[in-house]
Amino acid sequence: MGQNQIRNFCIIAHIDHGKSTLADRLLEQTGTILKRAMQKQVLDQMELERERGITIKAKAVRMPWLAPDGKVYQLNLIDTPGHVDFTYEVSRSLTAVEGALLVVDASQGIQAQTLANAYAALEHNLYLIPVINKIDLTNARTEEVSREIESVFGFNREEIICISAKEGKGTDKILNAIIRHIPPPAGSKNSPLKALIFDSKYDSYKGVIAFIRVIDGVIKNGENLRLMSNDIIFESLEIGIFSPEMDALTSLQAGEVGYVATGLKNVTDCHVGDTITTVINPAFQPLSGYREAKPMVFAGLYPIESNEYPALRDALDKLKLSDASISYEPESSTALGFGFRCKFLGLLHMDIVQERLEREYGLRLLVTAPNVAYKVIKRDGSTILVDNPAKLPPPQEISEMQEPWLSATIITPDRYIGPVMELLSQYRGRFERLDYLSGNGETEASFSWKQVSVKFTLSMGMLLANFYDQLKSATQGYASLDYTPSGYQTGHLVKLDILVNGQQVDALSRIVPSGIASSEGRILVDKLRALIPRQLFDVAIQAAVGGKVIARETVKALRKNVLAKCYGGDVSRKRKLLEKQAEGKKRLKRIGQVEIPQEAFMAVLKKNNA
Repeated sequence: MGQNQIRNFCIIAHIDHGKSTLADRLLEQTGTILKRAMQKQVLDQMELERERGITIKAKAVRMPWLAPDGKVYQLNLIDTPGHVDFTYEVSRSLTAVEGALLVVDASQGIQAQTLANAYAALEHNLYLIPVINKIDLTNARTEEVSREIESVFGFNREEIICISAKEGKGTDKILNAIIRHIPPPAGSKNSPLKALIFDSKYDSYKGVIAFIRVIDGVIKNGENLRLMSNDIIFESLEIGIFSPEMDALTSLQAGEVGYVATGLKNVTDCHVGDTITTVINPAFQPLSGYREAKPMVFAGLYPIESNEYPALRDALDKLKLSDASISYEPESSTALGFGFRCKFLGLLHMDIVQERLEREYGLRLLVTAPNVAYKVIKRDGSTILVDNPAKLPPPQEISEMQEPWLSATIITPDRYIGPVMELLSQYRGRFERLDYLSGNGETEASFSWKQVSVKFTLSMGMLLANFYDQLKSATQGYASLDYTPSGYQTGHLVKLDILVNGQQVDALSRIVPSGIASSEGRILVDKLRALIPRQLFDVAIQAAVGGKVIARETVKALRKNVLAKCYGGDVSRKRKLLEKQAEGKKRLKRIGQVEIPQEAFMAVLKKNNA
């Protein structure tokens, strides 16, 4: 098949706007999967994806399509996630295609990730095909959403395709639009091989399996190949495509999407974004690859059983192969022992990684409270990056502390502007501008539901403090949020330490603005009092800043009635028994170990939660 009959595209949209359902209908319409073999979310093969109803990993699949011109075309689809935490997955997919379907929910309209993904696609010079999905819903606002798309992105009304992915209406129009508008891939099959690795996974028998987009040349089964970043040479054990299961072929040519089994057993040898070329006729310049993912949330991962530390290390190595955005380094804690300091793209990403490690690798993990990385300027002029409160220098060595800020966008119906502004005030957000996506809010009086975009800046630390949940609560679930890092700003920050039974628990420490340290400390010790089980002695839980205790709660001791067996005699007998019990409690408090449950470490995550 010639390159003119190949089309590479992806589907981008906000979460829950119907990407996976549309992918199901495209597979069905093209006959890639027979109707009797169909199931919901075919491409979402991970158990976690099906449970949560979200796409976590980008998926590739090849589909044949007989177009009205009588030719059979090869359509390579890469389905992408929609949540903001998985933007890195989307960016990798955009690099491997020439066009994208921009899907918008007819009932919800343009959302925050719709804008972010559309602009990212335009940065990659992709051709966008606007699609309005879920037109079959009773609350669909098809005409209003069409005007929103025209107003925000500048599309003509004739370019917008209205469909119902659930019922299969309009999918043939999408397939024909892909053939007409998305350009065929560039590149030459006669040039030296250049294949971009956009994803990968580990197989016990075939080693590292690299998912590739062939940019130039031809890759054949059984030939010697080279990774250009580290000069590692390997033999291609198997080459094939996704249909959607792996289907072996003898070769892939320029413009095609598929996979190559490398046989590499060391998972750190193969990197996402690397370029594969041949040993005999190599390319001289590698492809540009991908920008490094910018982690925004940091947390410690510790095995509950210390002997599972090597298993956790191996599991993280293998997980990184399929999730290039995660990074980690060894660390130790006096309270938790040996573990890893992991860097995540967001709170959902952290939650997904923890669940995958526990489910796929059978580990039992304890996760410390998430925090962000702060810049600390010391009095000697040096600057250090602190992603763990336990590593913060003493106050007398610190000249200035800076915290990361975000440039964020909230899209919500205009009737929730008041609650959103109040929420921004509570979380130290700085309002910048407000725009109506459906016009100016006055001349478009026919719109029953006007969408507004609120742009603001917010401290990353405040985002972790339950901001998203509070936003959904304030807007009855209608608001959407997107954010990007905007640099560091000086802040009045202090380290909030937690002491349990007089011992500092470094895993519970956090860095907070000085103005809210007292209230945060009171909330935290109150939660810990309810979570830490009672001992045979009183357990003091204290919050301290710079050695000064600012809040305290006590977990009362379990009481044993030692006087039950003392039924008579002089009062001194009772006094001796009580004094003996008191002495025992003092000794226990000195040497006793307080077990802190997992819930206690996550207590610092939630703010203002009952």
